[in-house]
Amino acid sequence: MVTLQLDRVSASYGRQEILSEVSTPEFQGGQVVALLGPNAAGKSTLFRRIFGMLKGGGHVRITGARTATPVAYMPQDTGASAVLSVYEAVLLARMQGRGMKVQNEDLAHVDRALEELGIAALGERDIGNLSGGQRQLLSAAQALVQEPEILLLDEPTSALDLNRQLGLLTILRRLAEERQMLIMAALHDLGHALRFTDQAMVLERGRLITCGPTDQVVTPDLLRRVYQVEARIEPCSRGLPQLIVEGAV
Repeated sequence: MVTLQLDRVSASYGRQEILSEVSTPEFQGGQVVALLGPNAAGKSTLFRRIFGMLKGGGHVRITGARTATPVAYMPQDTGASAVLSVYEAVLLARMQGRGMKVQNEDLAHVDRALEELGIAALGERDIGNLSGGQRQLLSAAQALVQEPEILLLDEPTSALDLNRQLGLLTILRRLAEERQMLIMAALHDLGHALRFTDQAMVLERGRLITCGPTDQVVTPDLLRRVYQVEARIEPCSRGLPQLIVEGAV
């Protein structure tokens, strides 16, 4: 089973330190981990550091991976200007590092990714003509089609309507369990984090504030301290945690 652990991970842009010695327990395949924190907390930088796009101090420890490139990354910016169809864009993502000889298996994986995310009907549409939400689902498909063992998603629901937010998070929850994939997603909706994730880590100004089971991390005290809001968490009629924000501090 794949695992990921951060050991004093740091990163800088020029002379400005963005991440400062972030260390975590070992996250395992099958888990969904929420990466939380206010704007400019360093969440995107942490993803780039894990993915290898940035260098810095400390160590990103990945063990138990079956492939040489186990990590896929869906960035926050899903803009694309290439003249490709949705199907071609997902197939191109599938073929990265595999050569350009397309096998029937590759086409089947593209079909499955588009179907799972509910965008198969967009297969022939040019990506330049997609809405923001459609581009976000395309980006998710491009990440999933690579069959990663660790999937990093930077605000994957930010451009989606509520129905598609719930749909995507439900799919990710299921895929983590079915494929024993470790999924780490930066989320601003803490209600979604409480409902769909197992673990949570909170960044503030580039430092790790807390990390652990989501229902133990997302508390009224944390919301007051990090997000400057007064809130409470109560079970709904189905027993699911419900975040109620009462106002700004």
